[in-house]
Amino acid sequence: MSFPSLKERITEDMKSAMRAREPVRLGTIRLLLAAIKQKEVDERTTLDDSAVIAVIDKMLKQRKDSIEQYRKAERHDLADAEQREAELLTTYLPQALSANEIDAIVNTAITSSNAQSMQDMGKIMAIVKPQLAGRADMGAVSALIKARLTA
Repeated sequence: MSFPSLKERITEDMKSAMRAREPVRLGTIRLLLAAIKQKEVDERTTLDDSAVIAVIDKMLKQRKDSIEQYRKAERHDLADAEQREAELLTTYLPQALSANEIDAIVNTAITSSNAQSMQDMGKIMAIVKPQLAGRADMGAVSALIKARLTA
């Protein structure tokens, strides 16, 4: 028995949201599917699970930025709506890694690439990004790598 792809799971969730008449969930899933479709059209390809996770990551980053801006403007109604969308999008990401697991991956990448300075940052990010995509905040990972390279 083969497992459905992430894209298939999202499509099935859209159908169930339609049947259950859940407008917020349905709207968020439709936005996600539109973003996936746009990426597929732009690249003339069918996205695999890792590429779909990258799309979800990008959408989550946009939601976090919007939430921050709405809170600054004291528009809590809009911030709450964005928060609900972010929570729904998060359900499609793989299990988040613990700080220790992220630490181990970063340490291995630094060792295997013989990184010595900040100039090696790109090499390290290229190694860790495929392993951590959707499973860790890449901004925090970047900060961790910078701290290691400047220590």
